[in-house]
Amino acid sequence: MSFPVLICDDSAIARKMVQRSLPENFASEVDLATNGQEAVEKLQESTYALLFLDLTMPIMDGIEVLQEIKNKCIEVFVIVISGDIQPEMKQRVEQLGALDFIEKPVDGHKLQSVLQRFGLY
Repeated sequence: MSFPVLICDDSAIARKMVQRSLPENFASEVDLATNGQEAVEKLQESTYALLFLDLTMPIMDGIEVLQEIKNKCIEVFVIVISGDIQPEMKQRVEQLGALDFIEKPVDGHKLQSVLQRFGLY
């Protein structure tokens, strides 16, 4: 299975870590966004099957992105990758439609486990 993926994080290092953690031949295309506003614009312009989303970003944070996805009925699976690991935050992102929450720094095995659990890999 191979499909388009969007990685949204304000940190170039974090974006590269997520991209490198993806299974080989997992994504047909990987696009990058440096903030939430850019991610929402890309989601409206193109179709992505999966969005990896940071929570703490300038301009528009991850919670606002999840709300926009919900409000605009954008169909995309979302996995949040963040250092903000408070149980309340995990519960909030799941209520807003995220599949799962992975703690930073991203671990390739954990990422692949989440993808397998949801039948994405």
